[in-house]
Amino acid sequence: MNARYSPFRPSFGASPPVVAGRSVQVGRFGDALRAGPGAAARTVLFTGARGIGKTVALNEVEDEARSQGWLVLNDTVSPGLLDRLLTELVPQAWRDVAAETTPTPVDPRPRTRVTGVSLPGGVGVEVEREAGGTLEGLRANLSALAEAMAERGAGILLTLDEVHRAGRAGDDLATVAATFQHLVREGRQVAFAGAGLPAAVHDVLTDDVVTFLRRATRFDLGPLTYDDAAQALREPIVRAGRRIGPSALDEAARASRGYPYLVQIIGQHAWEADPSSELVTDDHVAEAVPRAIRDLGTQVHQVAVNDLSDRDRDYLAAMLGDGGVSAVADVLDRMGVTHSYGSRYRQRLILAGMIEPVGRGRVRFALPYLAEYLESLD
Repeated sequence: MNARYSPFRPSFGASPPVVAGRSVQVGRFGDALRAGPGAAARTVLFTGARGIGKTVALNEVEDEARSQGWLVLNDTVSPGLLDRLLTELVPQAWRDVAAETTPTPVDPRPRTRVTGVSLPGGVGVEVEREAGGTLEGLRANLSALAEAMAERGAGILLTLDEVHRAGRAGDDLATVAATFQHLVREGRQVAFAGAGLPAAVHDVLTDDVVTFLRRATRFDLGPLTYDDAAQALREPIVRAGRRIGPSALDEAARASRGYPYLVQIIGQHAWEADPSSELVTDDHVAEAVPRAIRDLGTQVHQVAVNDLSDRDRDYLAAMLGDGGVSAVADVLDRMGVTHSYGSRYRQRLILAGMIEPVGRGRVRFALPYLAEYLESLD
């Protein structure tokens, strides 16, 4: 790699050069694929705050599945999900399957014919599918794809990012979940991984229509350890032909507070402080950290706060000045509301990934530097 160019990737959804701190979750998923149909961790949901690495976790489980020979379909829960599955992802999956068995391009359009019909009580309708052709309907397609992959000792994985239940996209998600529930009951070689903000995933799991996902293995992603953050900073720099001093690395890792997205921003700014220098120094990191925190405010905090109601923001404002941990009773007193009234907003902010409980009757900000951002708005 040309040392002039940063190895860091401070973009949402982009896998960083070193994915640290997620090996346990990915390992459990990989073990479930090997264990066979019925393994609990074949259906997983990743939740966590913005920038905590949910999409990267999906990327990692996709790579794990591919390494075991599985076919991967991925999309985002947004309007048109079901249409995209039926008209784009599934036909492409059939093409991919066919490409491994024949060099001849396969027409993705439906190619089926009825080969037998019986009276009531008999065998029923028999359908013959030409290699690579699609069957009508999502369940039939995925079932046939799973069967084709099972013959190769593998299966199919569907991953969906930004899981939520609102509007038409939520209806499509319910259809997809119901389809996968049938496939799992049939013992098909299938797996599912989804990711979303805690509040959005909570809404999905309370929906009676999407009961299949209630049994999913939940991975609530938290901050990286100090060692993991240091690894994620040091290794890309070394691989790209430069070094970082011990004290500079220590300051960068501590300033990141284990937040994966912030690790990438700090690394990016520290690298760019002087790309011609062989060594990333204390001065480079000292210059990088405040720039990275400002970027975090614009790209994460501003978006998160804008999604809140005025009363939610009042709750956060009432937590300022407590030095990190706030007593819930003090927050409600400052807001001038009762416990029953205030508890509703406390729970909403927890589900939104903005605050987190720390012992009985105490909360703190869940996003790094959120307090500083809120104070800067005054």
